[in-house]
Amino acid sequence: MSESVTQGSLSTDAIHLATVKAVAQRPLSKQPEHLDIGSGQGDLIALMRHEFQSNSHACDYTDELMALDDVRVDVANLNTQPLPYPDAHFQVVTCTEVIEHLENPRELIRQIHRVLQPNGQVVITTPNVLNLKSRIRYLFFGFFNLFGPLHFKESRLYSSGGHITPISAFYLVHALVDAGFSDIRLSIDKPQSTSRFWRFWLNPLIQLVAKGIRRTEVRRYHTIDDNNLPWVLWMNSADAMLGRTVVVSACKP
Repeated sequence: MSESVTQGSLSTDAIHLATVKAVAQRPLSKQPEHLDIGSGQGDLIALMRHEFQSNSHACDYTDELMALDDVRVDVANLNTQPLPYPDAHFQVVTCTEVIEHLENPRELIRQIHRVLQPNGQVVITTPNVLNLKSRIRYLFFGFFNLFGPLHFKESRLYSSGGHITPISAFYLVHALVDAGFSDIRLSIDKPQSTSRFWRFWLNPLIQLVAKGIRRTEVRRYHTIDDNNLPWVLWMNSADAMLGRTVVVSACKP
């Protein structure tokens, strides 16, 4: 990864714990082969080892961040290079707080599908641009939460200053389906406190207006069908309006 890919160490404990919880919801073999993309200091790898006795591999834009002495970091620029692994190699791939730093997250998702074994699973997290704090910020400022104005040619792209690609849960699910994944599940790391306040006041209005817009989309534009309706509805669910971070898991058939 280049500097446009986040350090794994920037992910909080809550995100890592939510990632491990998502992994645990699907069957795993003993000592599964695991790849952590954006491994940073190795905090998530340490958790995966503790919970699943995983044989974990690390990929990041640099090998200078890793704090685990026995983990080698495979350095790759995921804006220009594929994942440096053979096809069907891993049972689990984790990718926490990375895709928002990439120019083409869909290409990384296709690469993840390639390196996963059949019945392998991926867990991806990204900032939830749909929580109500973020929606209110976008309404009045024009930028989602954690996606503010960027300095030209000066941003520390591996930090939040490198958040160049906001992606909502719906489009992340869409990218996973297009790449060939199935059994997709959405969750969050934890509620965002400010969003609780806004939801108390705005939720009835949001649900009423959204219902009318969905009806128009179905009858006039034909954009909603049985396949995408559950994910359209999720966009105004309690998790979507409150969640700080989106946690998406999927399986390679």
